[in-house]
Amino acid sequence: MDRCVVLVDAGYLLGAAASLLAGEPTRSRISVDHAALIQALRERAESETDQPLLRIYWFDGAPDRVPQPEHRRLRVMPRVTVRLGALTRSEGRWAQKGVDAAMHAELTELARNRACSDIVLVTGDGDLLPGLMSAKEHGVAVHLWAVQAADGDYNQSEDLVAEADERRVLDRAWITRAVRAREPAGVCPPQPATRPEIAAILAAPLPDAAKNGGGTRPRPAGGGEGATGKPATEGGAGSGPGAPAAKGVPTPKDLAGLGRPAPAPTPAHAAPQNATLRWSSDRGWVERASVPPESAEVAALPMLAQLTTAEQRWADREEDITAVGGDPFEVGQVFARRWTERLGTSVHLEHLSGEYPRIPHRIDGELLRYAARFGLLAHKDDQIDEHDRYAIRAGFWREVDTRTGTERPHPDA
Repeated sequence: MDRCVVLVDAGYLLGAAASLLAGEPTRSRISVDHAALIQALRERAESETDQPLLRIYWFDGAPDRVPQPEHRRLRVMPRVTVRLGALTRSEGRWAQKGVDAAMHAELTELARNRACSDIVLVTGDGDLLPGLMSAKEHGVAVHLWAVQAADGDYNQSEDLVAEADERRVLDRAWITRAVRAREPAGVCPPQPATRPEIAAILAAPLPDAAKNGGGTRPRPAGGGEGATGKPATEGGAGSGPGAPAAKGVPTPKDLAGLGRPAPAPTPAHAAPQNATLRWSSDRGWVERASVPPESAEVAALPMLAQLTTAEQRWADREEDITAVGGDPFEVGQVFARRWTERLGTSVHLEHLSGEYPRIPHRIDGELLRYAARFGLLAHKDDQIDEHDRYAIRAGFWREVDTRTGTERPHPDA
């Protein structure tokens, strides 16, 4: 068949680009416009081979083979197929597993089935040499593309270079059409403008601010003890009237002391005993008495899973795979759109709107679990990044406000 196919080893392409532009092969040091990169690959492949493009295969690694947001954006682009291997961490470094084997299998299968006349390989791994030789034996012309090496030398296997039919170099000018170096660590670049939706959520007053004259009260030292679990004594750290409030996550001992009376402290050390963590949409600690209990109307708000039929669940999954790119703000909007469309009455929306900027914890938890499907947990110790969490919730509120016609102090970004 007179068509061309491009096989891209993303680890090689982006790692070599990072070395060239940022001085080290760390992909976090570069920003990539994937749409522009795919378009550039397609145009160059068709020009070099003088054949129309059949498909671009993008081979990359991902933790547990879960597609990351960039993979989700790539696989919905025309003529792009994403193949994922595993990404494992060993001795503090990330390594791809199974990517070379997948490329080898695809290369030999395309050649054996005569699916194309020309194959473009963007890789430097010598493990693909047997596959390259097999493709040539089946009458396929193999074009090997290299990324310009940072030191001016080769960054590909010499055997691979020697065996290829055609060889080309993707130079700095070509790479920078779609890839840019980020600011190096230690340099403070101009801060990007904060999304108004996220800033509005962070700046919204807490329920206890009006009652207590603004701000939150210091964290209670559970059971009359400090954050370290040691009794506070006069003259000790934190005992002075001007000492800062204790911060941080409570220990199990702190939490255990919240539900039972503590020994009667002296007036100088009196501390409130009833404390709890804020809802998952908030930060820090407040006294339970300062946060109004969840109303019956809010507690009765149905979760999305309760409103979704089996047919809708299948359609949702299909949409997630083919249409949702994985941007945190977009994820929040999609979740809210489905939830609001399936509510039987607008009364629920009115009750929810009155809770702004906090999302009731049951729905908030379901929202974050939904967001986790899009790979937003990767490389973050199974925790969604704080900025991503606020972006997800900002997207949720934007969709709710659109449905209710509510005007919030956050104009469109």
